[in-house]
Formats: sequence, C-alpha cells, structure tokens
Amino acid sequence: MYLIYGMYECLNIVAEPAGQPGCVLVRALEPVAGIEIMRQRRPAARRIEDLASGPGKLTLALGITRAHNGADLTRGPLVVREPAGQRAFEIAVTPRIGISQCAELPLRFVIL
Repeated sequence: MYLIYGMYECLNIVAEPAGQPGCVLVRALEPVAGIEIMRQRRPAARRIEDLASGPGKLTLALGITRAHNGADLTRGPLVVREPAGQRAFEIAVTPRIGISQCAELPLRFVIL
C-alpha cells in the first residue's frame, strides 16, 4: 500500500522475493461480488463500472487501507486467489498514463 498525491491509497502487490524488484499496481477491477458493500463505500459511483475504475476508487470500494501494508496476500483478511472457474482471456498492452518519462515502455496491461 502507498499514498499518492497525499490522498489516494494504492494497492501495489510485490511479486518477487525480498531484494528483487517486481510488483504490480492494481489500477482497476470488474466487480463481480460484494457489489452492495462497494456501493456503500463509494456512494458517488453511478454505475457498477465506476465502483473500482481507478487505483484510489478500487481501494475505497474494497475497504483496503494502509493498515493492510505488508500483508501476506496468501492468508489473512486480504487474499489474492485464483478464479473459481477458468475462462479464456487475452492480455493487451496499453500506453502508460500520467507519466512523462518512459511512457512508451510496455508496462501497462489489461485483461480483455
């Protein structure tokens, strides 16, 4: 977890052992469960698509705070799991946004 612009908490998942760089900033998700509680946490969101359509919105909708910083995501209150059912998907690379240097590097991905 980290704070940007002094106001938005972001979910950053470290995906490598200590001492090796490698992490994923989770920028958005498609809500498929817990939608009512997400709506309570994000009452300004008009559509389901707006509940977690940015890194700050995502953490608000899911109730994730800096108190989760350093959490083990394999057990505990915040867990990353494989989907219950496997479905085919494609991964697309999109331009990086909000940065001025190295924006052309292929480091922003979306699941289609």
